[in-house]
Formats: sequence, C-alpha cells, structure tokens
Amino acid sequence: MENAIYVNSEIGKLKTVLLHRPGAEVENITPDSMERLLFDDIPYLKIAQKEHDFFAQTLRDTGTEVLYIEQLTTEALDTSKQVRDEFTRRYLEEHGYKQGKTFEALLEYMNAFSTKDFVDKIYAGVRKNEIESPNETLSDMAGSGAEAVFYMDPLPNAYFTRDPQATMGVGMTVNRMTFEARRPESLLTEYVLNHHPRFAGKVPVWRNRNHTTRMEGGDELILSKNVIALGISQRTSSKSIQELAKELFSNPLSTFDTILAVEIPHNHAMMHLDTVFTMVNYNQFTVFPGIFDGAGSINTFILTPGKDGEINIEHLTDLEQSLKKVLNLSELDLIECGGGDAIVAPREQWNDGSNTLAIAPGEIVTYDRNYVTVDLLKKHGIKVHEILSSELARGRGGARCMSMPLWREDI
Repeated sequence: MENAIYVNSEIGKLKTVLLHRPGAEVENITPDSMERLLFDDIPYLKIAQKEHDFFAQTLRDTGTEVLYIEQLTTEALDTSKQVRDEFTRRYLEEHGYKQGKTFEALLEYMNAFSTKDFVDKIYAGVRKNEIESPNETLSDMAGSGAEAVFYMDPLPNAYFTRDPQATMGVGMTVNRMTFEARRPESLLTEYVLNHHPRFAGKVPVWRNRNHTTRMEGGDELILSKNVIALGISQRTSSKSIQELAKELFSNPLSTFDTILAVEIPHNHAMMHLDTVFTMVNYNQFTVFPGIFDGAGSINTFILTPGKDGEINIEHLTDLEQSLKKVLNLSELDLIECGGGDAIVAPREQWNDGSNTLAIAPGEIVTYDRNYVTVDLLKKHGIKVHEILSSELARGRGGARCMSMPLWREDI
C-alpha cells in the first residue's frame, strides 16, 4: 500500500497538515444554541478568520504544506454524482430525517448547489427559512436533530480538525464523537478517505466511526513509532481505548506495541488530553498541574500485547515515571503551564496554554496570549512561534486542536 499519511511522532518535522478555515457556521451560533453546540461564547468571524489565516501562514513559512478539509471534501464529492448523492442521503439520515416530504425538500435544496457551495452549506447549516415549508408537518422527522431555527445545525467546532480523525503511523482513526453536535464532522473524513484520489485505498482505518463507544483525536498523541498516549477523558472512554489497542496490537500494518492511557478530569475545561499535556521535544512536555491530585499522582495505565490476543495492563500513578518507562528515557522535563502558579496556570490552561503544536523537535506553535507559559517554554530552550488568539480561543482549543498532521519526518 502506498502511504498517503505518515505520522510516527508528535515532534517530527511537520510536512503536511489538515486545517479547516472557520466560516459561516461560526455566525450561526446563537446564545440559545451555544451550549448545545459546545461553545462558551460567540467568536467574531472576521477576526477569527484573520487569526486562522495567520496560523496557516505561520505553518507554511516553516515549510508545511497546508490542506483544507473543506477543499478535500469538495474534491472527493466531485468524483461522481453517485458519491455526492450517497453522501447527501447519509447526511440527512444522520440528522434524523427519513423518507418523506421534508427529506425530499431538503434533498432537492441541497442538490441545487455546486459542490463547493454544497460543502459550505454542510458546515453553515440549513435554516428553516431557506426552504419553502413542505406541505405537511415534520412528523416524518426522526429524532430531535432540528430545533426552532435549523433543519440541520451548523458545525462551528469544525476548525478543530484534531478531533474527528487522528493519524497514527500510516493509518487513521475516524472517530465517533461524544456529542451529537460534532458527529457529522467525521462523515466528511470518511468520504475523503474513501473517494479523494490522494487518499482512497491508501489509508488503513484502525477504528471507524461506526461504534457505540466514544473517541476523539485530542486524546490521541503519538509519542514514538511504537508508543501512543491516549486520554481517558470526557470525550474518550476506556472501552474505546481497549478496542483500539486490540486492533493496533494485531494489525500487521501497525508498528504500535504500547499504549499509555492517562486518566484526566472529565470536564469541559480539560476535555481532551492535549488540553493539559503535549510533547514539545524528545524529553520535554507541557503539562497542566491541575490534572494531579494533592499528592501529585495521576492514574496511568500501560497497555501491551498479552497472550492469545489479550492485553496486559500495568497501573501506575506517577506520570513522569510512566513516560520514562514507555519512552526509555532517563531524564524528563515537565514544563508546567503558567509556571504552576495557582492563578496563572488555570487561567492560561483555559486559553490552551498546554495545547501546543510541535512542528519540529523543540519548536512549537502556540497562542500569544499565554505569555507566562510562552516565556517559560523559551527559558527551557523551546523555539516558540506565537499566533494570534483573541477570537479563535473562544472555541476552547489551541494550535494542536486546530491541526491534524498528515505527514511528519521521522525523528
């Protein structure tokens, strides 16, 4: 199989990355829908786009190819009328619509768009006042996917491309997202992998989106060619981790033989492992001290292959010792977000001070607003590219959340 993606670390030189430029979907958040759409505030789109463009250009300036998921989706759906028709029907069905006048009215409306405008509309959502009302009630709608304003909700979280999918080695997980507001995002990933000429037939899927258990890419960190760290979090379950371990340990295309599972608090402020812990160099990591208990402990579990397809699990409570063990390190530098200060650390963690994107060993991209953490990282020898963060940060995600590496050089 010719490789279309290749990611064997968090820190190898970043060659290709997947982004989504925020669009009209952000302006379709309302105060009433914020909680359902997983936002705490409404970003100002004009400035959010300016900041995102600055982020993308920062990556280009360091030699990274930038791809956009919306463009890849457009190209994938353009491969044939059959592919686009199948996607449209599946998208409507996943929003709770079944055969009937409402379904047919939505289908006719969506089919009238060019493919690019169709994809933009998928992200922006479909408001009820866009379509002449079908001559029947909405009794043909299953579930509760539509509310007072929308037939299909917008996807404002989509600029966090880390979560719907995650690259691991030469393969990828295509994730079942925890909350309904984000689940449609990984359907786009599925169609890109299956139908885009750059990826079709070239990417093994370690775990697809057709599961009942949850997993998200912010909880998936590639520490080395053999070791993955996974967060047991609000968004990723321990059962999902064990299911993925069985696949990775048995699949001949996988090089991974060790999983370090880290149990973090299950709340919105620390929704994913990468919001509290990222790798920035061979033996350097950022960490938010709020994940530890009063004694400095945290539950970690080392999963390795056992006999007859079973999994061996070793329980430890010292994150530093766990990392040293799985990565065979003698020294480790854990750099505390906000310097561990009781006020600064949680404030900067709320604005993703620990959510850094490594673009090479010892070289990262992170928000400029977390100036205490940035200064500390520099003092620890890390080269820091600071990006704008006034509006993007309102979505509760930083540079790592907003990017999905597709190719890294080996380290």
